[in-house]
Amino acid sequence: MRVITGSARGRRLKELEGMDTRPTTDRVKEGLFSALQFEIEGRKILDLFAGTGQLGIEALSRGAASCVFVDRRADAVKLIRENLKITDLTDRARVMTGDSLEVLSSLKGKFDLILLDPPYEAGLLEEALERIVRFDILTPHGIIAAEAPAEKVLPEPAAPYRMGRTYRYGRISVTLFRRAGEEESEESAT
Repeated sequence: MRVITGSARGRRLKELEGMDTRPTTDRVKEGLFSALQFEIEGRKILDLFAGTGQLGIEALSRGAASCVFVDRRADAVKLIRENLKITDLTDRARVMTGDSLEVLSSLKGKFDLILLDPPYEAGLLEEALERIVRFDILTPHGIIAAEAPAEKVLPEPAAPYRMGRTYRYGRISVTLFRRAGEEESEESAT
């Protein structure tokens, strides 16, 4: 597992022991960041269910202004901090220990990009999407990138959010959801 490009390009990241965490493959990560390449620089990122922190670290390496990493496992949080040190990206990161779904209700401010890669078998993705929409923590024109098994059908979110394109990488898919801008939200209300 390595950082693909940017200021930390080529740096190897540490991984968690065991099978509890399933890191995003390099192929999926490359595809995701290719789709988001113009949506990263200067943006505020939330890496929910962060695991090793590799997605948020990739965003920081590519010029994101900041990233909040959230994971419930103490060993994952420790590893995220170690990976941030390895990549010299600690100064733009905040790492939180806690249940990702519960943390959503207590976050202050809004994010430009939310990265979602929960454990597939736990059924957390739909609940995370619903809470993000309910708490409206995405900026106008912001994006949610949700990784899931390719056969999973994700629900259409409520306005001003909408489902965008889905990218398939073998058995994995990444769906982009977008939040309408304020002008678009006002037009659809009339």
